[in-house]
Amino acid sequence: MIRVLFICHGNICRSTMAESVFTYMVKERGLEKMFKINSAATSTEEIGNPPHRGTVSKLKEVGIPLVPHRARQMNNWDYDDYDYLIGMDSANIRNMGRICGGDPKGKFYRMLEFAGSTRDVDDPWYTGDYDTAYRDIKEGLEGFMKFLEERGEI
Repeated sequence: MIRVLFICHGNICRSTMAESVFTYMVKERGLEKMFKINSAATSTEEIGNPPHRGTVSKLKEVGIPLVPHRARQMNNWDYDDYDYLIGMDSANIRNMGRICGGDPKGKFYRMLEFAGSTRDVDDPWYTGDYDTAYRDIKEGLEGFMKFLEERGEI
């Protein structure tokens, strides 16, 4: 089983969008039994809250079902529970390292790394731009799927 955790600041916008989009991609390929997919926050600000209405609206617009979710903060045992911990931006990666006490096994990735980019997925909670966040996340996830195929994991 390939265990993937998507991480952003509050776990109501980008990481929940990534969780829903990747879950949809995996299901479309008939690979559901091969994956455990979840998302989490690096902060405590939104714990218990549902996905942001902008994320819900964007997923509805593109026809991707929203994975039922309530925001949670990642914790240090997530490091052992997941194979891939994918942050949306540089600040997320720094905070993931603080929470997990580093990344000794090289499990941390930034979403757009998989698309060959050094850019961050900007936080639509601040920008209001859920279209760009969706495009960036989709591009990163397509690259992640290709990465897994090239490694022979799927």
